Amino acid sequence: MTEVAADASLGPPGPGFTPKELRTVVLTTVGVLMFAADSTIVILALPTMARELSAPLGSIIWVILIYLLTTTVLTTQAGRLGDLFGRRGIYNAGFAVFTVGSALCGLAPTVEVLIAARLVQAIGGAVIFANGYAVVADAVAPTRRGRAFGYFVSGWATGAILGILLGGAITTAFGWRYIFYLNVPIGLVALPLGLTTLAKTPRREVQLDVPGFLALSSGLGLICYGAIELASYGVSALNVAYLLAGLLLLPVFVAAELRARHPMIDFRQVRERYLGLSLSAGFLQPLGYLAVIFVLTMYLQGLRGLSPLDASLLLVPGYLIGAVLGPAVGRRVETFGARKLTTLGISITAAAVLLYSTLSITSWIGFVPLISCMTGVGAGIFYPSNATAIMSRATPTTFGSISGLQGTLLNLGALLSFILALTIASATVPRYVAYAVFLGTANLSGPIGGQFLGGLHAALWGCVGVLAAGALVSWGRGNPAPRPDPLAAPGHAT
Repeated sequence: MTEVAADASLGPPGPGFTPKELRTVVLTTVGVLMFAADSTIVILALPTMARELSAPLGSIIWVILIYLLTTTVLTTQAGRLGDLFGRRGIYNAGFAVFTVGSALCGLAPTVEVLIAARLVQAIGGAVIFANGYAVVADAVAPTRRGRAFGYFVSGWATGAILGILLGGAITTAFGWRYIFYLNVPIGLVALPLGLTTLAKTPRREVQLDVPGFLALSSGLGLICYGAIELASYGVSALNVAYLLAGLLLLPVFVAAELRARHPMIDFRQVRERYLGLSLSAGFLQPLGYLAVIFVLTMYLQGLRGLSPLDASLLLVPGYLIGAVLGPAVGRRVETFGARKLTTLGISITAAAVLLYSTLSITSWIGFVPLISCMTGVGAGIFYPSNATAIMSRATPTTFGSISGLQGTLLNLGALLSFILALTIASATVPRYVAYAVFLGTANLSGPIGGQFLGGLHAALWGCVGVLAAGALVSWGRGNPAPRPDPLAAPGHAT
């Protein structure tokens, strides 16, 4: 059986969305847009936040890290909460918590309160993101899910664009607190839309995996803390111990999950080759690509002397293309096959990152937006195709858990990419300079600039290697076997 024929088991592309499906797609797209925007919106505001809150750099960096860390460890459990209590109530609760957390961020008087408020915001964001794919799969007919997932990806890309642009513009015009206040009116509109649009889904008897959650959150938390301490203060026995303890907890977590009756991440569930490799590709793509954004920010601000806003504007074309291309590709997944499209998308991204690694201190700055367009094409092809491949192997009883696992792997890739970028930067130049470059407050020149550029090139080559591995994994998944299970087809709530 060819891949096209196998993917066509989902049915040919259907007509346009029904009114109810359209409202659901709009709601989930707005949700992922808000979630993605707040993953990036604080980057350009960090220098202002640090000055106004009198926060040391080692503390202010946690405004980003706490959001990524929390969303990473909560997404699988949040998807399970949707199965346990019904996705309509949980999804709307996520919007409410996210909105309240955003308001608290804007009101924060100290960096410690701001980090705590970002934790609240991240809890709501994790619930929104983890249940988004499942909400779409519940409400949209199988023949139109690829298109719906395309809009979901478009929301992510659009949110990233808005985060980059609004973070600098709003902070400059009104102050950093308004980047959080912006979410409040959006949340107040989205919440009643969710209450009136989403249908009730049957509650399913699932249990939360508290030991697994504690093991994963502790492991990743220790890794993040140890890495930031190393970057801030250098190598010490205690910092190395934090890192080693975190790394040792991860295999303990995997072993415990394989034995648990109700695991947080059911690794046994993904033993099917097609689903397992699709999820693996979904982890390797952000792991190899999202660090590139931070590396380029260091290059453009630290080596080329651009302002944070000007540097970010050069990266917007890629996000814009990804936002436009995602829905178009989503409509063609069933026709061309997820295996071919995902492999093509991640390969284009790898080629673009390889081109980024050729940039020097004197390169024409116009190369950056041109290469950014390539990354946008790659992401716009990969994400809707891979999401469709993953959710096509789930059934109504596993929509929540598979959706949550997909979100967990994506966020884990983003978190580890961020740590990778900071670690490499601190290893190539003095630590205080690396942080200043990241915050856009240093302009390197002379020998130290060449040394730092060499470190950035090494990081980009590492990203190319990860993306190449992702392309091999994506192609190696093979063609999906047909699902005779009739439950896999409808995917509609009653």
